Amino acid sequence: MNSPILEYLAYYGIDPAWIMAGMLAVMFLMIALYIRCVIKMKKLYKGYDRFMRGKDMESMEDQVMEQFDRLEILEEADKQKRDELNALRSNMLRVYQKTGLVKYNAFREMSGQLSYSLALLDQNNDGVLITSMYSREGCYSYAKEVKGGKSSINLSEEEEEALNLAVAGDKITE
Repeated sequence: MNSPILEYLAYYGIDPAWIMAGMLAVMFLMIALYIRCVIKMKKLYKGYDRFMRGKDMESMEDQVMEQFDRLEILEEADKQKRDELNALRSNMLRVYQKTGLVKYNAFREMSGQLSYSLALLDQNNDGVLITSMYSREGCYSYAKEVKGGKSSINLSEEEEEALNLAVAGDKITE
């Protein structure tokens, strides 16, 4: 066989069988890539078919409208949750958030620290100061209004300490 291409390859010492083997490998690679593309196309077609299921475009329009209805329901629920959260935040301003408790012995003849002063304040340091004094004859309780961390009524040392603890954010001393 006198082919100028074969003579050229033989001149450089290249065996034509290796070229044929390389071309065969490239061909198998191309077939594998083709099969992979066909499989991906089938998956894509299944998704498209599921999306476009129905006889005409009305079914797709129905699906889009259902999604808009769901979106409106979610937006309404989100608005309701936001309103509830804002209501909770405004209520938190009026809730007692700070406490101060001082336990003490009001009368020297009694043993144990059975008397106490309790300050309950909100975020603005408004609230109430409750004092309970225990003695052998009975228990006496007093409540004093607190505005801005101050009381318009004179406070005892223990009440003042409880109020200062609450304003500072500390809790209890004995």
